[in-house]
Amino acid sequence: MRFKEPLQVKGLTLRNRIVMPPMATNKAVDGKPAAELIAYYRQRARGTALVIVEHAYIQPEGMAHAGQLSMADDDVIEAYRPLTAAAHEVGALIFAQINHAGARAQDTGMPAKGPSAVSVRGSKLAQEMTEADICQVIRAFAEAAVRVKKAGFDGVEIHAAHGYLLNQFYSPLVNQRQDAYAVHPMENRIRLHLAVIRAVREAVGPDYPIAIRFGGCDYTEGGSQLADAPVAAMAFENAGVDLIDLSGGILGYQRPDHKEPGYFKDMSLAVKEAVSVPVILTGGVTAAVEMEALLDERAADLIGVGRALLQDGDWSVKALTGRA
Repeated sequence: MRFKEPLQVKGLTLRNRIVMPPMATNKAVDGKPAAELIAYYRQRARGTALVIVEHAYIQPEGMAHAGQLSMADDDVIEAYRPLTAAAHEVGALIFAQINHAGARAQDTGMPAKGPSAVSVRGSKLAQEMTEADICQVIRAFAEAAVRVKKAGFDGVEIHAAHGYLLNQFYSPLVNQRQDAYAVHPMENRIRLHLAVIRAVREAVGPDYPIAIRFGGCDYTEGGSQLADAPVAAMAFENAGVDLIDLSGGILGYQRPDHKEPGYFKDMSLAVKEAVSVPVILTGGVTAAVEMEALLDERAADLIGVGRALLQDGDWSVKALTGRA
């Protein structure tokens, strides 16, 4: 079966096509993974090819919520090594996801900042970021990626989806800037993404895998459109991304009025036509037969299984043995 076939990504061999996508548990202790969280990931890594750990903030002012993991200072590096070792012990690869919440930052004691002075998904009114703020964020992403590498992760994923900072710059619903980061033309709205990708690549070196979780379409009136996604994805690949992990935009990981397996499939098909790097499709997949059908259709190269793995830590093992 296709979902059991291995896949090469930037020198890594993924043993099959099952990916655990990043899903926040809010169980970090002082920004670090404690024993309970390590055990949680270890169980779900069994049978899974790639585990992408829930988002970690790159700056204290970019924290999305209490209980979130941190990748904001060197003190956290040692705490992640048991987590990466746990995944490797059961044969999985493991990436860390790094993020800045932008206007959606909470519980930081500092003003939330975003591309424009707007509210995002019910957040408080944000302050518009200055050029200096933007430069600090680019540098913080690069520094966080170095910590990811030092902690033993097999790769790093840049979070650019679900209404967080990079997605805020990409979405016409949020970005009201009139400068070089304005939402039009496309080169402006992804200027920050490309700067982050290039800074991370320079920081981690030419051989370290970089993924991006990309909210390529907002699926709502006035937001980013389906046709935008492949154009941006090509630019990300050219800037140095090795894996494109597709998800929703400002509305989050769900799609209005869609619950079918692979409900972002229209986006993944368009992106796959445009890029040569592997593509991950997540959304609505709860059974191995659904995963197989999407791979047969060449809707993606890898399938993210979220809710099913969240509810059943042994789902991947069951899928590989015909029990899911």
